[in-house]
Amino acid sequence: MLKKKALVVGATGIIGSYILDHLSSLVDWEAIGVARTIPDKHPERYVSLNLLDADQVKETLGHIQGITHIFFAAYQDFPAHSKEQIEVNTNMLANAVRGVEETSNSLERVVLMQGAKVYGAHLGKFKTPAKESDPRHLPPNFYYNQEDFLRTHQVGKSWSWTILRPDLVAGVSIGNPMSIAMVIGVYASISKELGLPLRFPGKEGAFRALVQLTDASLLARASAWAAVQEHTAFEIFNITNGDFFRWENLWPKLARYFNMEAGPVQTISLSKLMPLQKEIWTAMIEKYDLLSIPYEKVAAWPFGDFVFGCEYDVISDTTKIKQFGFHEVINTEVELFTVLDELKKLGLIP
Repeated sequence: MLKKKALVVGATGIIGSYILDHLSSLVDWEAIGVARTIPDKHPERYVSLNLLDADQVKETLGHIQGITHIFFAAYQDFPAHSKEQIEVNTNMLANAVRGVEETSNSLERVVLMQGAKVYGAHLGKFKTPAKESDPRHLPPNFYYNQEDFLRTHQVGKSWSWTILRPDLVAGVSIGNPMSIAMVIGVYASISKELGLPLRFPGKEGAFRALVQLTDASLLARASAWAAVQEHTAFEIFNITNGDFFRWENLWPKLARYFNMEAGPVQTISLSKLMPLQKEIWTAMIEKYDLLSIPYEKVAAWPFGDFVFGCEYDVISDTTKIKQFGFHEVINTEVELFTVLDELKKLGLIP
């Protein structure tokens, strides 16, 4: 059997780690993860690369032959709309693609991850359900620069590209805080330790708005599917669990899960208040024998403020990916509690 060989860029993030694990479990794939720091778990699967150093990328990839697919899920955080955010994230993609092109003649497909921010979800209320064919919002948006690079750089090449657009991604990623499950888990655990009810920390409108999630394992399976279908070349797909919920209905269930009283909405800044709970969390690590992860990498509080601050529906239309042949859906509530169970099992939350 001729194996496909994947380079998973951003392989320690919540999206990339699930893609790497999924591909590594398949008999017809060989997967190599790219990360700045190689993790302790399965270090043999990774290579360390500074994606902004084009020469280093080319040199390192020169020792890896036969790459057929690139899954790009890397991201460096900078202030929104800043020159740094656009240039750094676009250059990382460009260096990865060019590095594979210059060291391998086997490249078949580049799969790029975007997100609901491509529709302007971060700017305010936008047209929903969002469709892949919707026009762009007024730039800047680094997703646009990355997409434009693929569109222009691919011209005349034998390889193709596919773009996936998940929304809020739920999953387990040790040391990577960009997971809504970790935001909820750490916030709830600290509140419980202080004897507080589980209050919704966001805005009233967000409490009632429609929300969607994308399970990280579902996204990994969709990525593997999209990478090998001929008819998915040069196509863009929204990918979510396929259902919707409102925090006002889920919040009491979360309170029961943590054996807490459900409190009312109390709008706070997680970004300002949760860093002040570091000493409490440090004591909880010893008390509950939790994994000792730097508090700054436990949960992304600005991310939580954004999620709990959206006072408008965030809905992506997933008709297209189903019409193209990927039909899998997931019950978000069931899967979110499964992820929280896994966080407890791994000792990430009490």
